Amino acid sequence: MHPICQQTLIANFTNSELERNGMDVDGLLANANVRKFVDWVAKKDPDFTATTARKQR
Repeated sequence: MHPICQQTLIANFTNSELERNGMDVDGLLANANVRKFVDWVAKKDPDFTATTARKQR
C-alpha cells in the first residue's frame, strides 16, 4: 500500500475498525475524509508523496 494512503487510513480508523473492515473498499470510502483524500490523490502522479493529518480522535 502506498505510504500516504496507509497514513490516511490510520488517521481515520482505529486498528480494530481496520481489522474488521479493512478489505471493504466501499465501507472505507463511506468515510468522508477518506473519500475526499481518494478523490484528491487520484489526480496525482504514482510517485507523489505528502504528509497527512494526524488522527482525528
